[in-house]
Amino acid sequence: MINTDVVIVGAGPCGIFQVFELGLLGLKAQVIDSIREPGGQCVELYPDKPIYDIPAIPVCTGEELTQALMRQIEPFDCGMHLGEEVAVLQRQADDTFLVETSAGRQFNAKAVVIAAGVGSFQPRALRAAGIDALSENKLHYRVRNPEQFAGKKLAILGGGDSALDWVVELAGVAQHITLVHRRDEYRAAQATVDKMRALEVAGKVATIENARVTEIVGEDDTISSIVVKPKESDSVNVDVEEVLVFFGLAPKLGPIADWGLDINRKTINVDTEKFETSEPGIYAVGDINHYPGKKKLILCGFHEAALAAFAIKQRLEPGKKVHLQYTTTSPIMHQRLGVED
Repeated sequence: MINTDVVIVGAGPCGIFQVFELGLLGLKAQVIDSIREPGGQCVELYPDKPIYDIPAIPVCTGEELTQALMRQIEPFDCGMHLGEEVAVLQRQADDTFLVETSAGRQFNAKAVVIAAGVGSFQPRALRAAGIDALSENKLHYRVRNPEQFAGKKLAILGGGDSALDWVVELAGVAQHITLVHRRDEYRAAQATVDKMRALEVAGKVATIENARVTEIVGEDDTISSIVVKPKESDSVNVDVEEVLVFFGLAPKLGPIADWGLDINRKTINVDTEKFETSEPGIYAVGDINHYPGKKKLILCGFHEAALAAFAIKQRLEPGKKVHLQYTTTSPIMHQRLGVED
């Protein structure tokens, strides 16, 4: 059993920053996430894509933001339990919480913060003949290393931002790209669609629209081609070596839906003073929460994490006034941060 002040469910940017805000107030935290590395959607979906709206950082990637946040929480010695999903959340007789993960790890916490983004999410899978024989070495639902596709013939499936962003990004790396989309209209930003069309004219990209992949042909975990069936014509066979699938995500609250919280569709209702849920002692920050005027922005989640930290401090020390201290001048803050005065 691990005893801690706060268990944070979710290791995305808001969950990591929650560790920092709690640490400034002298509270210890343990973080749990089903994903196997910190960063949440930033790292899972767009680690190399630029983010422009983080205060004082003109531009950074999702990976860079995560690394910076992880450096920021180093003084607070938080536990990071990745690749584990929260399976049990129970209020105890003393008003603390028993939290147990899918790996059987148990925590006793005085408060819980849910920073689970869109909840537990998985990429929507491709359904096609021959797919079961392939591993992630050839069938990809995310891109971690663009250079692995250098000189390869690729098929990219989808019509949203992720699909077209990677068409544009990999056009200068791959030998050739075939884009397959089930419609002839795209959900991606128009500027990205225009870039894709320019690559099409240049012969770097071929598009097959109003079509779907019905079969992947290969053996010994090697792809030789895909079979594509357009709506209005016969199937065609396209030579490819790797297949990238971007059909979007299927978000699910998972076990969170069974915790007795006030659920608003696939989000959790909170107040805007404490960012507390309908269950006292359980808070929610970031994309997972809902309140009037809610905006799903990382910077808004950072603000929510700060107010939640003060509310948790007050809950854990109800007889004391929680004083606002500034990291610029406070000796206590400097001590907690390991800063020399």
